[in-house]
Amino acid sequence: YHYTWMVDLDQEADFMGKEALKRIKAEGVSQKLVGVDIDGEPLGSYIDNEMLDFFPASAGGSEVGRVTSACYSPRLEKNIGFAMLPIRHTELGTELQVETPVSGQVGATVVPMPHWDPTKEIPKG
Repeated sequence: YHYTWMVDLDQEADFMGKEALKRIKAEGVSQKLVGVDIDGEPLGSYIDNEMLDFFPASAGGSEVGRVTSACYSPRLEKNIGFAMLPIRHTELGTELQVETPVSGQVGATVVPMPHWDPTKEIPKG
């Protein structure tokens, strides 16, 4: 719904996805991609085949979404990732449980994106 500067939904011309975009504009989005910090042992990556499948994400004992990509960040010294979650679970600080291939079920927290060090507390080098 922040795409109106690119797409004129009132134009007469029809295009693929027009009805879906109108519905999203009227109803709002139902899910969102968020950043997550993931507890547990360092995760691998796509390169070593550890991230071939999505990781289930749960809240309150029920599966609510999935981690779509994740890896260990040597610079941040923690596991970071992206999760697709229902809007009600996207508030910063929301606690989740994630099933990883390395550590099994671990905690995860919704964090701001992008993953970086905004206060520049981590020394370079």
